[in-house]
Amino acid sequence: MADRKLHVACIMDGNGRWARRRGLPRTAGHTAGEEALAVITRAAGDRNIGWLTVFGFSTENWIRPRAEVRHILAMHKKLFGRLDELNENDVRVNWIGRRFDEPGSRTPGYVQRAIKRAIDDTAGNTRMVFTVAFDYGGRAELTRAAQLASSGRGAAHVDPKQISDALYDPSLPDVDLLIRTSGETRISNFLLWQINGAKVYFTEKTWPDMTAEEFDRALAVLN
Repeated sequence: MADRKLHVACIMDGNGRWARRRGLPRTAGHTAGEEALAVITRAAGDRNIGWLTVFGFSTENWIRPRAEVRHILAMHKKLFGRLDELNENDVRVNWIGRRFDEPGSRTPGYVQRAIKRAIDDTAGNTRMVFTVAFDYGGRAELTRAAQLASSGRGAAHVDPKQISDALYDPSLPDVDLLIRTSGETRISNFLLWQINGAKVYFTEKTWPDMTAEEFDRALAVLN
C-alpha cells in the first residue's frame, strides 16, 4: 500500500437484499448495514486511509416508502451519534450534501443537529476524515458548483479549478478507490467529479456482509 494517505469511497448497496434473503424487513438490513459501516470505519482507520467517504442517503432516496425513510434517518442519527467511538479512534466527521437552507432540502432538524454536533465534537481529530454523503447527488453538486463558479464571470470563463473550489467540500482529495457492494456495477451519481482516475472495486457481497478482510481485498487493487 502507498505511504501516502488514501481516499476510499463506498457505495453501500444491498441492505434490502441482505434482509430479503433472510426473510427480514428491509429496515433490518439498514440496521445491519450501519453496524457494518462501523466495522469498515474502524478497519479504514487501521490501514493508512486518510479519507473514507460513504454514500449514506441520496437526493433520490426520499421517494422510498415513508417507513423505510424514517428508519434510515434514525440510523443516520445513530451513526452521527457514535461520538465516543469516533473520538477514541481519532476520526473526524464530515458531511457533504444539499445545504440545509437550499431549496429542496428535506433533512429533518434532528438529523441536522446530529450532523452539526458530530462535526463540532470531532473537529480536533486527525487520524482519518470520515465523510457521510447525505441528501447528496453528484449532478446536484456539480450544478451548484457550476452556478457558483460562473457567478459574476460567465460560464465561458469558468475553469476546472473554479469548479473544484465550489464543490460541497473542496478540501476532499480525489478518490483513489471506489468500492461498490451487492454485485451492482454502476456509479449511481456518486462523487462524479472526485472519482476521476479512481480504481473501482465491485463485489458480490452485500454491504451488511462487508468485513475487514473484504476491505483488504478491495485495497489490493491499488497495489
